[in-house]
Amino acid sequence: MGKTKTKIMDDSIQQKEPKKPAKKLGRTDELVEKLKAELEGEDQSSVLSSQLSDKGKSVTSLSVSETDKQRTDKLTSENRKQKPDNRRPAKSKPRSKKYQQATKDLDRSKTYPLNEAVDLVKKHSFSAFTGTLEAHILTIQTGLRGLVSLPYASGKKLRILAYEGDDETIENISKGKIDFDLIVTTPAGMPKLAKVARILGPKGLMPNPKSGTIVTDLKKAVESFQAGKTEYKQSLNSSLRSEYKTEAKAPVIHLGLGKLNQPTEELSANIKTLLQTIGKSRIKKVSLSPTMGPSIKLDLASI
Repeated sequence: MGKTKTKIMDDSIQQKEPKKPAKKLGRTDELVEKLKAELEGEDQSSVLSSQLSDKGKSVTSLSVSETDKQRTDKLTSENRKQKPDNRRPAKSKPRSKKYQQATKDLDRSKTYPLNEAVDLVKKHSFSAFTGTLEAHILTIQTGLRGLVSLPYASGKKLRILAYEGDDETIENISKGKIDFDLIVTTPAGMPKLAKVARILGPKGLMPNPKSGTIVTDLKKAVESFQAGKTEYKQSLNSSLRSEYKTEAKAPVIHLGLGKLNQPTEELSANIKTLLQTIGKSRIKKVSLSPTMGPSIKLDLASI
């Protein structure tokens, strides 16, 4: 048999080294650890404080911004309610030297009787041409409208033929001799006028019962038309018939009533005719003026 081998084990190698016990913290080490903990606490506290501060700032900022918005909205609302009028005041129209000269001896607050008012209009006209007498009428309402036959419009008196049925008149009309602006006749005279209807019709001169030109009393009809009766709707010469109407949005009528070189009596007659046609109960105030010159207030009680 072979020789038995014996393995010798070294106890020093097999035996594990015991763990070294932890060193006890001295006072100095305790202070260090405590300071570290405090510093870490301060860092967290500062972070938290910073976060809270930032949140506070944002809340404050939001609160302030909301307050500013409310204040702005309030001011805007107040401004809308009490919006100042930034428009410039209308400047009065400067008057010319001629106008100032014409009105220096005129009492603008006074009303004048009809004939005197017409004379003053003539006197204070300063146009280089023959002006027109204009009437400016303030009425009680808008929508007034009608026709008026002025007896002396443009210096021409309305020429009226009172036809009673004579053959000579028919013959003259057939020859084209028409020296009248209007025909009034009786029902008995219409058959003969029908013979010249092709001449009178296109000129708007054919009598018609609707226009008040076929009547039984010729004399009364002539007087009515001379005074400006408005039932007559046929087309007369524009210088003899005028249309009056109020403005679309104002109760005011403007109308020319003749030339200033006409006699005062003729112009006064035109004014009377117009005011009577409109109706004095519908009229508040009347002013007369030339084409160029100041206006004269009319005393309605004088008409």
